[in-house]
Amino acid sequence: MDPFRSAALYSSAPTSVSSVIPHDLDFRSRKASPCWHPPRRELLLFRCADSSTRPPPPKRQPAAMMLSLFDSLKDSLTIDVARAEGRPLDVPLARPFTIASSRLDRVANVAVRVQLRNGSVGWGEAPVLPSVTAEDQPAALAAAAAACSALVQSLPMTLGDVLREVGRLLPGHDFASVRAGVEMALIDAAANSIRIPLWRLFGGASNSITTDITIPIVSPSEAAELAAKYCRQGFSTLKLKVGKDLNSDIEVLTAIRSVHPDCLFVLDANEGYKAHQAIEVLDKLHGKLKFYLALAYISRNCLAMGVTPILFEQPVHRDDWEGLHLVSHVAKDKYGVSVAADESCRSVDDANKIIQGSLAHVINIKLAKLGVIGAFEVINIAREAGIALMIGGMVETRLAMGFAGHLAAGLDPVIQGYEASGSVYKFDNSRGQGGFLCWGNV
Repeated sequence: MDPFRSAALYSSAPTSVSSVIPHDLDFRSRKASPCWHPPRRELLLFRCADSSTRPPPPKRQPAAMMLSLFDSLKDSLTIDVARAEGRPLDVPLARPFTIASSRLDRVANVAVRVQLRNGSVGWGEAPVLPSVTAEDQPAALAAAAAACSALVQSLPMTLGDVLREVGRLLPGHDFASVRAGVEMALIDAAANSIRIPLWRLFGGASNSITTDITIPIVSPSEAAELAAKYCRQGFSTLKLKVGKDLNSDIEVLTAIRSVHPDCLFVLDANEGYKAHQAIEVLDKLHGKLKFYLALAYISRNCLAMGVTPILFEQPVHRDDWEGLHLVSHVAKDKYGVSVAADESCRSVDDANKIIQGSLAHVINIKLAKLGVIGAFEVINIAREAGIALMIGGMVETRLAMGFAGHLAAGLDPVIQGYEASGSVYKFDNSRGQGGFLCWGNV
């Protein structure tokens, strides 16, 4: 979901970084905040067509170091769960969020809290989006309750064993979102046990990320208003939801360009186009670029990275593998645009199919689609294949997006964990993810 943000994960090649995490609340206050869900961001990292014109990215740890501490902890840390439960997490959106496949005015997720016998507490969240996740909220609550009960009754075991047990209790895509929420809570509790922040547990490459922010499907005037606002806040990359009406999409892009001429942008169709329509969008944008050049409306430097997107996400239906392959090759060969697979990648098998068939240039990892351990598996597969990655979100609060942010760097009613200033997120040294819910208010 994206009126909202994204953040950097890992790429085997030099990259540019962008990311998206909700930010409209005062995250630094210890006072409980209202449960409004702000604009969404997500975690994004890929090689851009014009990367040679940008400053070099910050140094990141070698791939071999990634998750090494976490891998070690899975074998060495004993987990003994004293209490665990899931509760409804109902959050109104700050504004309606419309994408090609659905419209949301509020989210109905599940918050998960785990307490170990040593007193350490961990938090997780199971996002519920029926068009993407198999679970609705009642089913997610029931699955979370069963898994939490089993964890409390289990004997002490290593972190790796307890995560494998969660995978057995909540298998496959049908339980991926709940599995992710329980895994997040257990890993957060483990990090609290050894008194380190999650971003250090996951490799410690950086304590900050710079994010983009998403504009949902709205009218051209509303899109321009949001783009101007985000420009003032320092966002240089915008993610635009498209895919519902091709002509309207072009009008929105034109309106945004008029108020934020220097921005880079990502197109996200959420399966909304047929392959020929997705290619037509790129053709029309390229035609508009040549038109502007002919009339000299804007400088050539601006246009060189302006109307052509830096990424085209999930242009076709998730099962249209042939269409995804076609759009990916035309976009890259004709316009230098990378294509990302989002809804098409819901499992390790999907990731292998995308990589082996060269169906996309980027894989969007969503914890709610894959679970945390499943996401690690896809990260390792993509790393070995040299394919770029991004971490995306759906309708998460800061619990789930904060966890993803820690994974990428190194959390609506959550307090502490990091500071947000415009497009930049800085992670502190609070243990675990550093955030928590006022449980009595949930």
